[in-house]
Amino acid sequence: MTQEQALDILKMGYNVYITGPAGSGKTYVLNKYISYLKNKGVEIGVTASTGIAATHIGGVTIHSWTGMGIKNVLTEYDVEALQEKQYLWKRFEKVKVLVIDEISMLHHFRLDLVDKVCKGFKRNDKPFGGIQVILCGDFFQLPPVSTSYEDPGYFVYHSDAWKNSNFKICYLEEQHRQLDNATISILNEIRANNVSQKSFEILQSKIALPHTDEDGAFSPTRLYTHNVDVDMINYKELEKIKSDEKTFEMISRGGDMLVDLLKKSCLALPKIKLKVGAKVMFVKNNFEVGYVNGTLGTVTAIGKNGPVVRTYKGQIIDVEPASWKIEEDGKVKAEITQYPLRLAWAITVHKSQGMSLDYVEVDLSKSFERGMGYVALSRVRSIDGLRIIGLNDTALKVSDEVVEFDEELREKSANTVRGFMDLSNAEVKNRQVNFLKSIGAENTNPEDSTKTVKKEKKKGTFELTKNLVLDERSLDEISRIRNLKVETILEHCEKILKDDPLFDFSTLYKSVSIRKQQKIIEAFKKAHKIKGKFNLEKATLAPVKHLLDSTYSYIEIRTVRMMLFQDMI
Repeated sequence: MTQEQALDILKMGYNVYITGPAGSGKTYVLNKYISYLKNKGVEIGVTASTGIAATHIGGVTIHSWTGMGIKNVLTEYDVEALQEKQYLWKRFEKVKVLVIDEISMLHHFRLDLVDKVCKGFKRNDKPFGGIQVILCGDFFQLPPVSTSYEDPGYFVYHSDAWKNSNFKICYLEEQHRQLDNATISILNEIRANNVSQKSFEILQSKIALPHTDEDGAFSPTRLYTHNVDVDMINYKELEKIKSDEKTFEMISRGGDMLVDLLKKSCLALPKIKLKVGAKVMFVKNNFEVGYVNGTLGTVTAIGKNGPVVRTYKGQIIDVEPASWKIEEDGKVKAEITQYPLRLAWAITVHKSQGMSLDYVEVDLSKSFERGMGYVALSRVRSIDGLRIIGLNDTALKVSDEVVEFDEELREKSANTVRGFMDLSNAEVKNRQVNFLKSIGAENTNPEDSTKTVKKEKKKGTFELTKNLVLDERSLDEISRIRNLKVETILEHCEKILKDDPLFDFSTLYKSVSIRKQQKIIEAFKKAHKIKGKFNLEKATLAPVKHLLDSTYSYIEIRTVRMMLFQDMI
């Protein structure tokens, strides 16, 4: 199923489970649908199974949103106690759609609790009280954490709520993170619990000693299975830097329990020590400023107003403190404020879930959970950006139960597509209009800004290309949508770059492997003897192409020229 088909099905009001391999665009589709509903004045509950996952979509945990907290059981008395809270009444009175992301990490019995709470507030026995529910995730990724023998951590498809809600399955097949066939093939084989000898040999070839400072400019993010290894590496790397250290402490207000809950549900630290030269990662989304959860960079200065970070793609960001809040009945009950950074020489595999990274060093020698290796390996965009320190027998395995259930999901998704394709465009639009009317949307026209192509004539040609780049489309996709040559699209991008040197072209840069990027940059420096400021127009392509072999295209060289220009601003 394509992303566009999934969006059309969501807009018809069905309960939907969005799934697919890592990097297939699940969160992208969610964000598109959330934006679509918000633009029509529809009240949405935007949640996830964990606080970290919730930050990816600008939401809160499902535990907090429903008011159920961390309880494993809700008695009738507990539900009545929740119904005495005015802020929850207002929330459920208004809500029409509920999103739960990273559903693989939610226990089956907790989805039943969500169903129970929704029915109680909505005063009916329809699944989830009649609220449209969107689940999103991938059962090949990390399962619910089991805390006891009585709590085996079953996936949500074992719940009564799943069985009774008639979820339409939208299995996304497109690949938007991985850039090479080798990586995609290996991940697909892991999903089938059948890693071929060829793929195993490719992974074995990536086993190397841990990264050292002498390895070059492309310093990896290191993924480890245990917190103790992560903390030790980050501390040691920071100690190596011979510059002044500054400590930034979190500011908090509100009740102790709520503050503690906030601290546990975000990646920001109560205390972070930084030095100029420290490798850091942003832990919150701020699209306006230009970073998202997982953006990597290096601290270039620490001034009176806080740290300055140069991101991997060359953007300079004056980092400001960010806030995380818990609100009840329109009032802030708890709030923590901290710089949205943490040291990023190393992070845990669990915390990496949902991120896209360019250069990864992973130690899977202590893997203790099936699916852990899949999560770690699927973070990297290209096999060229992968280095493996160690593998154990668990690292490349996934749950046999999930493999079997995945076949069922694929079949149901195919049925969903067939049913959708049987509908005429007029019938699809009619159902979408009727759903918008049923949930009290301010605007019942299902067309929206995600249909970029249909609005093309109303916009300037550069603006159209710019919007498609912001929409994270590849060069080939933009070329097809615009019906223009790739060279013409690159010409647009170069003109956009002159007007806005810090514009985010990172999606375009991903189309060139890290190995090729390095070789092309070396060729540019050799051919043009670059010193100081880089002149985009004077750095011609032919001398660079002459230094490279036939596997390097002018498109790749021209793309890297833009990247080099941004890196040297």
